[in-house]
Amino acid sequence: MKGFERKNQLFSLCGLNCGLCPMLLGNYCGGCGNGNQSCRIAKCSLEHGNIEYCYECRQYPCEKYQHIDDYDSFITHKRRKADLERAKNMGIEQYNHEQQEKAQILSYLLSNYNDGRRKTFFCVAVNLLELSELQEAIKQMQENNELPLLPFKAQCLYVVEVFQKIAERRNIELKLIKKK
Repeated sequence: MKGFERKNQLFSLCGLNCGLCPMLLGNYCGGCGNGNQSCRIAKCSLEHGNIEYCYECRQYPCEKYQHIDDYDSFITHKRRKADLERAKNMGIEQYNHEQQEKAQILSYLLSNYNDGRRKTFFCVAVNLLELSELQEAIKQMQENNELPLLPFKAQCLYVVEVFQKIAERRNIELKLIKKK
């Protein structure tokens, strides 16, 4: 969108964790803040004085947020409102620090356990699980002395199962919600 730029490429004004998105990681998306996306929320931001995050608007949450988490795009939308609230409460600098740690974990997972079919899964898992849960999963993987001895596909499957079990404890489904 012409005239709309974002300083923070990790977290969008509407609550998406862009730094954990498979499109951005694959260099397919410049994001809403690089002037090349037609986004109604970016347009709204410009109309309201170019606010950095929607939670800064006096009208937030407005009608644009009524069904915003119903379906996913390339990145999960399930926690947009919760992540906006979290960023507001903890401060954007601390939120970004946490996102950078999550991005490092995601990079590790994609570099070591992506059998060509796990990119979206890992992006969803890193988005929806807490940092402490991700660290728990990595610890489990590192403590499994037999993991490096398994064939690569079996290693990937084991890692997916570790994340699935952690997600199940919190009733989290690690998949994108497709529009029907």
